[in-house]
Amino acid sequence: MTKYVYDFAEGHKDLKDLLGGKGANLAEMVRLGLPVPPGFTITTEACREYLTAGEPPAELSAQVDTHLAALEQTMGRTLGQPDDPLLVSVRSGAKFSMPGMMETVLNVGLTDASVGGLAAVSGNERFAWDSYRRLIQMFGKTVCDVPGEAFEHALDQVKGGRADVELSADELRELVGTFKQIFAEHTGRDFPQDPREQMDLAVRAVFDSWHAPRAVVYRRQERIPADLGTAVNIVAMVFGNLGPDSGTGVAFTRDPATGATGVYGDYLANAQGEDVVAGIRNTVPLQDLERLDKVSFDQLTDIMHTLEQHYRDLCDIEFTIERGKLWMLQTRVGKRTAAAAFTIASQLVDEGLIDLDEALRRQSGARLAQLMFPTFDAAATGEPIAKGVAASPGAAVGQVVFDSARAVELAAQGKKVILVRRETNPDDLPGMIAAQGILTSKGGKTSHAAVVARGMGKTCVCGADALTVDTAAGEFTVHGTTVREGDLISVDGTSGAVYLGEVPVQPSPVVRYFDGELAPDVDPLVSAVHRLLTHADQRRRLAVRANADTGDDAARGRRFGAQGIGLCRTEHMFLGERRALVERLILAEGEREQEEALAALLPLQRDDFVEIFQAMDGLPVTIRLIDPPLHEFLPPLEELAVAVATAEHPDPHAEKLLAAVRRMHEQNPMLGLRGVRLGLVIPGLFGMQVRAIAQAAVKVRAEGGDPRPEIMVPLVGAVQELEAVRVDAERILKEEELAGVPIGTMIEVPRAALTADQIAEAADFFSFGTNDLTQMGWGFSRDDVEGSFFSRYLELGVFGVSPFETIDRDGVGRLVRIAVAEGRQARPDLKIGVCGEHGGDPDSVRFFHEVGLDYVSCSPFRVPVARLEAGRAAL
Repeated sequence: MTKYVYDFAEGHKDLKDLLGGKGANLAEMVRLGLPVPPGFTITTEACREYLTAGEPPAELSAQVDTHLAALEQTMGRTLGQPDDPLLVSVRSGAKFSMPGMMETVLNVGLTDASVGGLAAVSGNERFAWDSYRRLIQMFGKTVCDVPGEAFEHALDQVKGGRADVELSADELRELVGTFKQIFAEHTGRDFPQDPREQMDLAVRAVFDSWHAPRAVVYRRQERIPADLGTAVNIVAMVFGNLGPDSGTGVAFTRDPATGATGVYGDYLANAQGEDVVAGIRNTVPLQDLERLDKVSFDQLTDIMHTLEQHYRDLCDIEFTIERGKLWMLQTRVGKRTAAAAFTIASQLVDEGLIDLDEALRRQSGARLAQLMFPTFDAAATGEPIAKGVAASPGAAVGQVVFDSARAVELAAQGKKVILVRRETNPDDLPGMIAAQGILTSKGGKTSHAAVVARGMGKTCVCGADALTVDTAAGEFTVHGTTVREGDLISVDGTSGAVYLGEVPVQPSPVVRYFDGELAPDVDPLVSAVHRLLTHADQRRRLAVRANADTGDDAARGRRFGAQGIGLCRTEHMFLGERRALVERLILAEGEREQEEALAALLPLQRDDFVEIFQAMDGLPVTIRLIDPPLHEFLPPLEELAVAVATAEHPDPHAEKLLAAVRRMHEQNPMLGLRGVRLGLVIPGLFGMQVRAIAQAAVKVRAEGGDPRPEIMVPLVGAVQELEAVRVDAERILKEEELAGVPIGTMIEVPRAALTADQIAEAADFFSFGTNDLTQMGWGFSRDDVEGSFFSRYLELGVFGVSPFETIDRDGVGRLVRIAVAEGRQARPDLKIGVCGEHGGDPDSVRFFHEVGLDYVSCSPFRVPVARLEAGRAAL
């Protein structure tokens, strides 16, 4: 018989697949002898079976009976017992942390029959009725889909501007009656008075919440598999809302925003459960607990140290103090900002808890990319209109919006927005993803907004309590200033400052370090990045090159750690003032005019190459011969036609250009006269470029340099195409007295991948052009499809992420595998790289390592990301 229920004493931290993160870590704390309320976990396997069949497994109810009876025996009372009720919490807990995305119900088991018993046993009638109204509110919203606003409106009416803790027992008793009436109106039934029915319905609700829209969106954002399911933890309740000697809090063993060591977190006296995370009342810093309850504070800091040493990482802890008794409700390896991730890993190496390999494993290219985003220029910020808690660093500028749906709508139009709320809740997730930054007037570093923003790398300022946010009116006021939807604000997640208008930005310290402007030891973050990237360089097998078309780009790529150029696009050298020379080539009549046009282009190309060879002295430079159709260098057909038709006087040159554009017009230029086809159809075009490369290399060598050009032929689909270009190129190189220049091809046509063994006979190297390979492999035109149906495909799960962002392993990746295997079978010394932007995508870099490529190439800015990921892939 399958075991679906585990007591906390039966599990451990390595059972996250089965018990979920929360259940596994609760079990681990029990193993460590920490004060954890008794309870048990229903497995993810039970959830998966429920989601598949629509009913819980047949054996589940009996197994829950057994474990509930054991829990009741341990606690000395039964679930919902009228004179002294055992109450439990029912909490979700998936393998991966999904903060606030799924459901929790507290105080399960409380009924009309037992609320009096709870009041008598606790000696606190107010507490009993407060616990009951919380249950009805949570249960109604979570289990029975009663609109949360209905309960909140009734609560606000009773409060009349007061805080929750100021409500009397009589007012809370009356509120329970109101809540039960709201429940009945929306569900068509009375609030359940059978404690076991409450618990069973709550378990089902947790299972169902796996498919809640916000959970689906979060999993897609974080790339969490959709088939894992969630565990359910049933835990004996401990109460933080029994009075001033009770409370609840969240603690971090280090600062999750910066990585600094110390005691960090939030505490709220006389509060329960989700009050801290929800930001309903502003919390006090965790350090204040030392003054309020030194015994509990000292015990908590000891436990924090124990957990960090045990998990060898930053730990995020939820705890409750019940009348001076500390209880641990949860721990997990804490979410953190990119800056904290690098800083903490380096600290843990120094402390001897982990080695450099483990520190590198814990990083990601995506996090490093976040550290390279600009920051606000402190010299240009002026006075902030408000300050809050610096919850997640970064510099965000955008139009103010007060509604998640509106944020999504405007972001889809290409507008940058800042989502402003009193506090966020899980339903705000789509707007948080769409926004550049998040600003709330309530909550602290452990509020929902802060935790989710840090996990996503979004800029966030919380608890800016000078703000009065009126979402209905679409405005907030602060110190007499009113800011309305559409107004521009700047939010600094590093300092917590909020500015009116747009604040100028400056390069981040990490980028300035890469550019050579800052020393590695300038601050802990830069030092940590330098340390881990240096280790990645020592570990990686893949070389990393830059895509660069100018001397400046090449020089920056080299500063950022590039080991050469993997793609130099020569067509970029034909833009600007040189368009006129391309026009001459297109309009040339006869070989002589064509040769003159090419001769005029040659010295310009040669000078470009000289600059690049000098910047990359001693390193390989792969130069792609011209790829796009020539008419792309001319004005659009419609524009020319209108100009000719509306001209006051005939313009022979414009008319000739129009005729040429019409002659060269193609229905699908991507599949037309471009790449190698262009070189074979227009005699001398590729030859001019090869000669310019050769002359530039000879010139740089004569000046004492070490140029290392490589010539790459684009869009080859048949070996005969490459052979024809190679014969001519080798003749020119010989004439220019430049020997030993490798000649290879891009693999960007599916046929090239499938005939790689043949093409390898004529190629010194392959370089995958994964953008075109993806377009042709999928039958997509990227420019057309990304704005039309990609969003729908992502929603439907046709693909989890755009195949233009991350390599499609099953389809395009298979073409890559075939080409690598068959190319090297024909030519074992074949050098193979990739030069599409996939070369800088973290997940794709890992794939290219696995299939045995020699190098990846990407834009200069992404070179550090590729270096880091190549190092991680090698571990």
